[in-house]
Amino acid sequence: MTKDTEATKNTGAGTGRHTDGKNTGASAARAATLHRIIAAGGLATIASTFLAWTYTSEFPGDLTVYGYPGGLQVLTLAAGVLVTLYALAALGVKGLRRIAPTGTSQALRMAALGAFGTTWFTVVAIAVQLGGVVNLEPGGFVAAVASAVPLVALGLPDDTRKAARPKERSSWAEILIIVAVFGIGLYVVTYGIDTEDPELFTGYLVTVGFAVAALIKAGVVARVSALTAKYRQVTMIAAFTAAAVFPFTQNTDMYTLIAVNILIFATVALGLNIVVGLAGLLDLGYVAFLGVGAYTAALVSGSTASAFDVQFPFWASVLTGAVASLVFGVVIGAPTLRLRGDYLAIVTLGFGEIFRIAMGNLDGVSGPKITNGPNGIPNIPDLEFFGYNFGESHNVLGRELGAYGNYYLLMLLAMVLVVIVFSRAGSSRIGRAWVAIREDETAATAMGINGFRVKLIAFALGATLAGLAGTVQAHVQHTVVPEMYQFAGPVPPNSAFLLAAVILGGMGTVSGPLLGATLLYMIPAKLQFLQDYQLLGFGIALILLMRFRPEGLIANRRAQLEYHETDQLDVPNKGLPGSGVGITKAGA
Repeated sequence: MTKDTEATKNTGAGTGRHTDGKNTGASAARAATLHRIIAAGGLATIASTFLAWTYTSEFPGDLTVYGYPGGLQVLTLAAGVLVTLYALAALGVKGLRRIAPTGTSQALRMAALGAFGTTWFTVVAIAVQLGGVVNLEPGGFVAAVASAVPLVALGLPDDTRKAARPKERSSWAEILIIVAVFGIGLYVVTYGIDTEDPELFTGYLVTVGFAVAALIKAGVVARVSALTAKYRQVTMIAAFTAAAVFPFTQNTDMYTLIAVNILIFATVALGLNIVVGLAGLLDLGYVAFLGVGAYTAALVSGSTASAFDVQFPFWASVLTGAVASLVFGVVIGAPTLRLRGDYLAIVTLGFGEIFRIAMGNLDGVSGPKITNGPNGIPNIPDLEFFGYNFGESHNVLGRELGAYGNYYLLMLLAMVLVVIVFSRAGSSRIGRAWVAIREDETAATAMGINGFRVKLIAFALGATLAGLAGTVQAHVQHTVVPEMYQFAGPVPPNSAFLLAAVILGGMGTVSGPLLGATLLYMIPAKLQFLQDYQLLGFGIALILLMRFRPEGLIANRRAQLEYHETDQLDVPNKGLPGSGVGITKAGA
């Protein structure tokens, strides 16, 4: 090689490096420009919420006032703040990089879509409900344009990176972060439950959904999850305290009743999660065990319509309902759990329908007079425990606690008990046997696991927890009728609801069914027009979930590794507790 040739080659290499550096610089400059545009759009969106969007008060929420936001404007304001914060974080503003450990581009996309969706939903709803865009004030047009500007985030290059190790903080600072997170969570949940108008609740769902997605993409949720895993006891105390405070924030029992029903629904879903999520048994008649507990409590609690002239105290009524469900679980499970797959599902579906029909026929005409047939058992008295009547208002800590507030706290304690049982059982020897049976029953049996015995324990435990919730439900509703316990219907909980809650939230997890039950109960309760289309909505939601997130909204590591490539997940190879081996995709 001559000197001229070598010089030419070096010159070409230098030119290539110069070109690459020039392209990188141009890309960075373009990204910075887009970030400034997004920040400006976010600020404009915030400013638009202080303008009037319509001149009439006929639209839900006060959107006619200049100077302060109201109704759906508050949600647009929150979405605009989130867009602005992540745009400033992308521009390198000091102190804001902490809210984006894994990058800002994907978080900005989610936040921008949330602001756009909430704002345009409001503007379109005003035009449709009030009869045209003429009902919009200039502020509405400003908001529509301003919220569309941050959509340029869809053209941002992906800057996703592995989260750096967080700075060392004092234990008190980390505990305060956990407390603040649960405080914010309490406020957000309370805001959603307290919404009265379908339009406002729809905007709430859009805003919260995209905001949570943005926080997940930014790595904030993973960072907080690491803190909660580090301080488990503090997390449990903070979660329980935040939940216990809820009834004291309410001035009426109307929304507290929704919260009570959510807790009942979530408790039963957790029991089903043992059967479906851990043991892998598809039970389509699980709501019957809830009915067994409810009918048992109704018969022994002194109702005037009860066939038995007895009135058990609270603790005896609860134990009787739980034991009755346990017995039914064993009696039904013993002959049927030798079946597998679709055959077991069909048998459990039949049991659920047999229970409902039998309760309707025990009316003294078609059978013995025990349940009053289709009329059910009304006039179930309120619970009373050591002189504390749950049906009366009480002054607690200077605040009046209504009847449903009493039942809420009782159901919260039952929920804590169920969570402890689920967590302990899932991490025990029998829990690992359930997982083995779920993954491959033949292989588990070959390794010495008694498959029938293990499945029967799961079935009986799940039935007991459902019966426990049923005893409280009977006193909350003050009546039980057969139609409350069917496979599918417009009123939750039913078997389709419960199964959808477990699958939607994430099978085999604690928080998954809680989230699934909350969503599946709140959405129909707030959006009344959806009640006739619930099953259609469930079907569409499950199809989308199976396509885009088959492991559920909240998934454990095993499910993530099973459904996604390992290199796409930031999952440490820690393995199962006590296993001594790591988890791989093939072994998940």
